[in-house]
Amino acid sequence: QVQLVESGGGLVQPGGSLRLSCAASGNIFLIKVMGWYRQAPGKERELVARIDRGGITNYPESMKGRFIISRDNANNSVYLQMSSLKPEDTAVYYCNLVGRGLLGGLITSWGQGTQVTVSS
Repeated sequence: QVQLVESGGGLVQPGGSLRLSCAASGNIFLIKVMGWYRQAPGKERELVARIDRGGITNYPESMKGRFIISRDNANNSVYLQMSSLKPEDTAVYYCNLVGRGLLGGLITSWGQGTQVTVSS
């Protein structure tokens, strides 16, 4: 099994910044892609950013400019630096990974989510 533990969420004022962290552990042989998704109340889960093992990043057009994803392969961790936050960024943010397990099979896993609330 693979576990993802997120941290760093909370309440922030509009225009503020937050840094989310996610650490993976368990029966992982190789992590290919790590990413952040978010889900606001009444909306579908959407991609915020993802990064592959080589550091190549992918952001949907709507997320470019205020979010920066990074990862630490040695510690199986991924981070999301968020700046100039807006109320519409309020959501539960989920960490995700895609990789290979110890037996070679494809694995995908989700964290439990961390709440980000942008409000004055």
